[in-house]
Amino acid sequence: MEHSTNNPPTSQYALITGASGVLGTAYAEELARLGHNLFLTARSSQKLAALKSRLSSAYPAISIEFKACDLTREEERNSLFSYASRLTFDMLLNVAGADIQKPLAEYGKGQITFQIRSCFEGAAELCAFALSHRAEQLRIINICSICAVQPTPYFAVYSASKAALLSLSLALHKEIGNKNTSVTAVIAGAILTRDDVKEYINSSGFWARKSAKTPIYIVKKSLKCAFKGKRKCVPGGLNRLVYLFGKLAPERLKIAIAARGRKHKRKDAFGNPAPQDATAPQDTATPQDITAPRD
Repeated sequence: MEHSTNNPPTSQYALITGASGVLGTAYAEELARLGHNLFLTARSSQKLAALKSRLSSAYPAISIEFKACDLTREEERNSLFSYASRLTFDMLLNVAGADIQKPLAEYGKGQITFQIRSCFEGAAELCAFALSHRAEQLRIINICSICAVQPTPYFAVYSASKAALLSLSLALHKEIGNKNTSVTAVIAGAILTRDDVKEYINSSGFWARKSAKTPIYIVKKSLKCAFKGKRKCVPGGLNRLVYLFGKLAPERLKIAIAARGRKHKRKDAFGNPAPQDATAPQDTATPQDITAPRD
């Protein structure tokens, strides 16, 4: 089953991408606790169905819908938009992404396009969709990265994609921002999500371990900022220092520091994505369902 619907909708929904992943699930759980209706999307319909079942049992008063979608594929995005166009949305949370980290020369066929579409293109189109199907109030949260404020060697495509998403978020906030509408860019550092990410953080030294945050910490801080209409959220004291350093330090120094310790590290849970004209089963559980910024 690729999608699920309850009775005809009577109110607005919070749309969460990457909803079956660690961070996306944390957002779904917190918003369900706060009484928000949910529209969940990720690549795995099986994971989405299981998440809906669990949340519906815990919070029977809310409405939960889902539709499986690979956001890197235009035809699947269009199918998602067609299915969801009957609803109105008071929140959009762009959580999905692809945290591939390795030298550019080591990228496999299709991986560059896959990462850019995961981290930026899909989020940009979802922002436009949410604006055209918005409720009276709309809060957009875009999960960016501390990498967005400085070029990051060996993480170059990711940092460039997140820089684009940060730029989009700040510009869009200016275009539409008022007391009822806002775009909040979450400039997050390392997040303790997948087991491989936790291992990566633990091997990255004292400062990486000290600055890493749990998913629920990111969720609560970012929702608080979004509900206040803030355009930026930098969760954690150490991450705020890194953010300020990234804004003020000379570019050559920033890049040299960012490259330190990354040259011999690799993080790639995705492999080579299928060609865009290939048929990929949406029920396949892949790392795309569990992505988030993990610098």
